[in-house]
Amino acid sequence: MEETYLLNLPGVKKKILAGGTGPLPHFPPGTKLVFHFQTLLDNFERTVIDDSRLAKRPAEIFVGKMFKMEVWETLLTSMRVGEVAEFWCDAVHTGLYPIVSKGMRLIAQGKDPLEGQKHMCGMGNLFHYNSTGYPELDELMRTPQPLIFIMELLQVGDPMSYQRESWMMEKDEKMQTVPILHMQGNALVKQRQFREAASKYKEAVLLLKTVQSREMPGDIDYINLGRMIIPLELNYCQCMLELEEYYEVIEHTTELLEKHKDCVKGYYKRAKAHAAVWNEKEARKDFNMVANLDITLACLVRRELNALLGENIRSMHVCQKKTYWDTTQDKGEPDGSKATVC
Repeated sequence: MEETYLLNLPGVKKKILAGGTGPLPHFPPGTKLVFHFQTLLDNFERTVIDDSRLAKRPAEIFVGKMFKMEVWETLLTSMRVGEVAEFWCDAVHTGLYPIVSKGMRLIAQGKDPLEGQKHMCGMGNLFHYNSTGYPELDELMRTPQPLIFIMELLQVGDPMSYQRESWMMEKDEKMQTVPILHMQGNALVKQRQFREAASKYKEAVLLLKTVQSREMPGDIDYINLGRMIIPLELNYCQCMLELEEYYEVIEHTTELLEKHKDCVKGYYKRAKAHAAVWNEKEARKDFNMVANLDITLACLVRRELNALLGENIRSMHVCQKKTYWDTTQDKGEPDGSKATVC
C-alpha cells in the first residue's frame, strides 16, 4: 500500500509503504517509541546515510523529551505499530541531523552520545565544531538539505511500564539514584558478584559525570561532584581487580589520578594492577607514592612489595630461565622439538 500526502506540518510528505495494525496509538508524554529507520539523501541514487538495522539495534525516543530531531516525534506519532512509512523532510527540519546521527552511532558503539559536546543548545554544538568525524555528516552540516526517512514503528511503550533512562532524569532524580546504586553495588560485592557490582558503580559514576558536565569547572558544585565520584571509581576498580581485569584498573585509576593526585587508594589499586601484570617499575613507583602520601601505610607497602611484586618477579625469572634452558637443549635434539613457552 502506497499513499503520499502531506502531514499537518509544512515541509513534510508521507508515503505509507506497509500498513500497521490496530488503531492509531495514544502518545502521552513519556511514551517510549521503538523503531527502525533508514536515512537517505534526496538524490537520484537515494544514497543511504544511516540504517539502524546495520547496527543490529532499534532506535528509541520518548515523546515530549525534547529530542533534537523534533520532526521525528511528529513522524512517528502519525504511525501505527508495525507500519512502515517513508517521509520526505525539507531542510528546515533536518539541520540538526548530523548531531543526532553522530550520537546514535556512538551509542551503537557503546560510547557516550554526548562525547565531544559542550553544554549548549544543539545549534550551538553544530557551529562550535568543525567536524563530526564522519565526512558524510560534515557535508550535511556544510550544506543542509532535504532528507528521506524510512521508518518502521516496532513498539509503543506505556510511560509507566519501564525504568526511566538516566538521560531522562532531572538533576534531583539523578542525585537521589546515585546512593541507591552505591548501596546495591556494595550488597553485590558482599555476595561476590563483582561483575554486577561494577555495573552499578559505573552507572552511578556516569550519572554524577552527567550532572557535573552541567556545572562550571572550578565551582564548588563541580568540585563536590568530583569528590563524590572518587569512592565509586575506586569501588569499580576493586571489582575489576577481583575479576583480574588489570588493564581496566590501570586505565581508570590513571584517569582518576590525573584529577586527584593525592588519592592514596588510587595509587594503591594501580600498583596492585601493575604488579599483577609484571610492570615492576610502575608498581614500585605507585607503591612508593602510597607510602609517601600516608606514612602509616609504609609497613603495608613493604609487605606488598615483598609478597606480590617479589613473587611475580621470581616467577618471571623462573619462566625465563626455564625457557632459556629448554631452548638450549632443543638445539641438540634431532627431532626439532620447540622450547617450552610459559
